[in-house]
This record gives sequence, structure tokens and C-alpha cells, in this order.
Amino acid sequence: MSKIGTQLSGPGVWKGPEIDWMKEGLHVLSDAELKEIDLALKHLLALGDVDFPDITPEAFPLDKVGDLMRDLPVRLRTGRGFLMLRGLPRAQYSDDDMTRIYFGLGSYIGRPMTQSYLGDMLGHVMDVSDYEPKSRGYRKGGGQLMHTDSCDIIGLMCLKSAISGGESRIASALAVHNVMAEQYPELLQVLARGLYLKRADEDGRRATRTFSKDRVPFFHDENGEVTCYLPTGYARLAEKSNQIPFSQEESDALYRVRKVAASPELYLDMGFKEGDIQFLNNRMMVHGRTDYQDAPELENRRHLLRLWYEVPTWPAMPQAQVFHTAEDRALWSQYRQPLIELPSIHYQKLLEGSLSKMVD
Repeated sequence: MSKIGTQLSGPGVWKGPEIDWMKEGLHVLSDAELKEIDLALKHLLALGDVDFPDITPEAFPLDKVGDLMRDLPVRLRTGRGFLMLRGLPRAQYSDDDMTRIYFGLGSYIGRPMTQSYLGDMLGHVMDVSDYEPKSRGYRKGGGQLMHTDSCDIIGLMCLKSAISGGESRIASALAVHNVMAEQYPELLQVLARGLYLKRADEDGRRATRTFSKDRVPFFHDENGEVTCYLPTGYARLAEKSNQIPFSQEESDALYRVRKVAASPELYLDMGFKEGDIQFLNNRMMVHGRTDYQDAPELENRRHLLRLWYEVPTWPAMPQAQVFHTAEDRALWSQYRQPLIELPSIHYQKLLEGSLSKMVD
């Protein structure tokens, strides 16, 4: 019997106002752990200009911190579904070295995944809409609606915080399911059947297709485990396109799940300090951000670094919920340039107006 429509339970089912994330989801790095990380960075830098796909545990050797990172997928899968690492001395490292540390830590978690048509393995989450008019949502300013990304685990490192606002807003997608099951059971079944999705135009043009081949279920039960995938932005793009008309019931289901995920009864706001790294289990969480006041200068704007991980030790993502396929990512990867993820290169390309033209 499917669990969809029942009341799910477990550590991953929680309501934001009822938990203390600083007790349950915060790890403050100790002096010994910070020394390990610093020595690992020095080892990596001694190897020369190592490109990001080649940053492995061997290139970034860690001891106790390595154990912490290796255990992270288990913690995220069996616990609350989130963890914040805090304590990296942001002022001690350049933007580029912070990025190397981030990749080095992540190499113990799983495989980093290509994120866009640029072939980038790391996304720069900041408002560059004045440089890239056709930017995806994470490259624009202001708040962001609740959604999930196309990966197993998402990581976000804060390089630069906003002048004010810009908090990370997270919620349990399993709790969202429970509210939908209790209050909107018919709409939950629509979401379990799935909605059509649409990629951003450039991502679609350089992938196998722009629209999903079939409806993609937001909630899926496989072998007694409910996996959540709420790509609300992609569904909204498909709905707005009018190329695959949504029924009234489908539009209502998308609207309602977005409202439920953003309800104060469910969400939890986590403030980002510079140097913080947040990890989320993307199969049982939704995330967004609050509105914020940003700096006008590019180098001073709110800036997060995003990594998507595939975790080999987890069961495979249900095939029905895979939107960005391995073939799509392979097509995007051919446009990647060495070290393109470094913030210094990212800023340079933006100022030259060449980032969006790299693959033309």
C-alpha cells in the first residue's frame, strides 16, 4: 500500500517553530578541525592549479573532519535533513580559497553534479540580473519561493552576506506532504501523479529537451519510502508557457503546495553568516530565501556558492522524478572551461560581459 496520502512520521517530519536548529542542526568547527582544514588547503595549493573535478579526498586530506563529512549523508538521510557548518574564518581566506575548501569538504560527501548549460559544477547564487538579463532564479535578487533542486544533497556556502535579510528558509517536504494529505487530499493525488516541467530556455536548448517527457511526480513512494521533489519553479515555467496547458486542478495543486511549503507553521529561517556552509537532504526538504537588501557593487553583493551532490551510497533517485538526466548533464558538461567556478574568474567574465556568451 502506498504511503502517499497517509500521515508520515520520523525525524525528517518536523515543523520549524517546534525545533531548535542551533541544537539539532549546527556544528561549530573546533580549533583542531579548523587546523585540519587549513593544512588540507595548503596541501591542495602545493599541488598547483588543481581543477575542481580533480579535488578529491587524496588532494584534500582530512582526518576527523573527513569522518564528519563522510558521515553527513547518513545524518541527512536519517535525521532532520539539514546541517550547518559554522566557524570557518572567512577573513583569513580569499574567495577562491574558500571555494577550494568548499569543494574539498564536499569531496567526502559524493559526486558534484553539473548545474547548467555552462557546464559549471558550482553555482554562484547572487543577483547578476543587470549583467545577465535571462538569468535563472538563483541569479536574481530578492526572495525566492520554496522549491527543491535536482540532486541528492545541496550545499550552500556563504561568501558574502546581504546588508540585511537574505535568510535561508527551509521546511520539511514530508511535513508539506502531511498537510496536503490532511487538508487537500485530492490536490495531493494530482501532485503524486505529477506535473510537466520546463527548463530555462538556454538550459533546454543545450539538453535533450526543454520540457519533461512525462509528468514528474512531486511525491513518490518506492519500496515504502516517500521521496519528495518539488521543482515548483520548473512547473511554473511549464504552466506559463501555455505549450503544455495545465488543467485547473493542476494549477490549483501547484498553487496550493507552494502556499503550504511557505506557511509559517512549517518553515524555519536560518541566518547565514559569512563562511557558513549549509547542507540539505534534497529528497525530503524544500528551501527558499527571504527578501534582502543588497549592495550595488558586484563584489559586495550577497554571494552564496551552490554545490549539487549525487550520493552513491543512497538508493537511486526514483526514475520518474529524474528531470536533469545523466545525458543532459553530459551535454552541459562539454561547455565547461577549466576552473570556471573560481569566483575571481566568475567576476571577471561578468564584468567582460562574456559569461553568458561562453558557449555561443
